[in-house]
Amino acid sequence: MTQRKLLFIVNPRAGRSKSRSPLFDAISVFSEAGYLISLHKTTAPGDASITAVRAGEDYDLVVAAGGDGTLNEVITGLMRLEKRPPLGYLPQGSTNDFAASLQISGDPVIAAGAIVRNVPRMLDVGQWNERCFAYVASFGAFVKSSYSAPQAAKNALGHFAYILEGMKDLNTLRPYRIRLTADGEVLDGEYLFGAVCNSTSIGGLMKLDPARVVLDDGKFELLLIPNPRTALDLQNLVMALLNQQYDREGLVFRHVSTLHLETEEDLPWSLDGEYAPSAAVVNIQNHQAALQMLL
Repeated sequence: MTQRKLLFIVNPRAGRSKSRSPLFDAISVFSEAGYLISLHKTTAPGDASITAVRAGEDYDLVVAAGGDGTLNEVITGLMRLEKRPPLGYLPQGSTNDFAASLQISGDPVIAAGAIVRNVPRMLDVGQWNERCFAYVASFGAFVKSSYSAPQAAKNALGHFAYILEGMKDLNTLRPYRIRLTADGEVLDGEYLFGAVCNSTSIGGLMKLDPARVVLDDGKFELLLIPNPRTALDLQNLVMALLNQQYDREGLVFRHVSTLHLETEEDLPWSLDGEYAPSAAVVNIQNHQAALQMLL
C-alpha cells in the first residue's frame, strides 16, 4: 500500500503568542493516521500560495496552519491546479472567521483529528478580478481595520484589535458611490460598507444567521449598508446590524452568484482580511464546490 503524502504549510508569524506544542501534537496525529509529512514554513507574503502551486499536485492532502490570510494564500494556490488535493485547516490566527463558520476547532489536535477522519465537504471559492477569496470580499468602512491593526495587537487582543481600529474609523466614515449589478439586479447609490461573503462572520464584528449561509450552494451573501441621512437613520442601521435584521432599515441583503461593480471612488477592499487595491471595475464570481475540505 502506497503511503499517503501530506504537505503541511505553516505560517510561523500567525498568532505568535500561542504555544507551538499543539502543532507538534497535530503532526503526530497525521503521522499516526499514516501520512508521510513534508513541512514548509512560510518566509514571506505569497509564499504559501507559491508552495501550494508548485507542490500541491504531488500530495494527497494539503494542510494550512495559520490565520485566514494563510488559508487564503493556500486556496489561491490550489485553485491554479488542474488536480486539487483536499485541504485541511488548523486555525492559528487572531480571528479565524472562516474556521468559525466551518466549526473547526482552535485546538490543533482536535482539528487534526477531524481532518484524518477524512469527511469531505465541498466549498465555494470566490474570485475577485484575478484574485481568490475563501470567505469574504468587503469594501468601505471598517475594511482598513481588518488589515491595518498591528500584528502584535492582533495576537494580543484578537477581535478587540479589529473593534478598536474600527472605532478609529468612525470619525472618518464616508459613503462610497458605486454602481453594482448583482445577478442582473442594478443597485446604484451611496453605501458605507459592502461585503460579498460565504461565511457566518465578517471581521469578527458582523454575524450572519448560519441558517441563511450555505457554503457550497454557488451563492454568496451580499450585504450593503446604505449611507444614513440622519443620526436616527444611523442609529436604526446600527441596531438592525446588531440584531442581525438584514432585511430592515434600508439594508440590502441578497444571495447572488456574480457581481459587477463600477466606481470612480478610491475604494479600499479586503479579501479574507488582506488588502486589495482600489479598482475602477471589479468582477466577482462564485466557483461552486471548487474545493474539497476535510473537516
